[in-house]
Amino acid sequence: MTSSKKNAIVTGAAGGIGYATVKLLIESGFTVTAMDVRNADETVEEMFRPFGKDCVYVRGNLADSASRQSLVSTALDTFGRIDVLCNVAGVAPKVRRDILEMTEESYDFVTDINTKGTLFLTQLVANQMLKQERDEKGIRGYIVNISSCSAYTSSTSRGEYCISKAGVTMITTLFADRLASEGIPVNEICPGIIATGMTATVKEKYDNLIANGLVPAGRWGCPEDIAKVVLSLCDGTYGYTTGQSVIVDGGMHIRRL
Repeated sequence: MTSSKKNAIVTGAAGGIGYATVKLLIESGFTVTAMDVRNADETVEEMFRPFGKDCVYVRGNLADSASRQSLVSTALDTFGRIDVLCNVAGVAPKVRRDILEMTEESYDFVTDINTKGTLFLTQLVANQMLKQERDEKGIRGYIVNISSCSAYTSSTSRGEYCISKAGVTMITTLFADRLASEGIPVNEICPGIIATGMTATVKEKYDNLIANGLVPAGRWGCPEDIAKVVLSLCDGTYGYTTGQSVIVDGGMHIRRL
């Protein structure tokens, strides 16, 4: 089957930034092949049912090669091509530990998904995009990675997460360099403090930090704030932009006296 709409792959699609991205892309005329590690139970089915035939859900683990291949195969079998890859899926350490006490098990768990999984799914999709014809603007596809402010901000109680996201920034740079001449822009978004399931466990901490001025905008970010930037990076608006890190953090990165 080939769809007349542009098709996007979105990972981490059953929650937070991923789900907001799926919703906005479909509202904007895309079809979506969505993957998440969650089983397609009644709750997940209820989440995706409103999208009808414009979305197909695939259960898979980004760290698993077979899951990545299944995701790409499903996208091609269902919609005929891949116009956008949005790498959202990511995990935090199961237990926050001082970097002096970080375990190899925790490091492997986080980096296998956040860094290795992102790298090899991007590689897989990029090779598919290279087989596709360019559009009228010379574009074969768009790749958007969700990194984090933790890529450049130290958090010594979750060092493995910071390392993994710094890796995503270099993944973005490498693929942007390699694919620029091929008509495939590759960019990343670095969210700040966003209200998702990942940050729910430390809500009180961040509430206090925001109340005390950490974020100049004075509020938490929401998944929709990130989804809007994803859309702008894959709808042709910034077709001449590649290798960029777009910081979406309410001004938290600003150095102030």
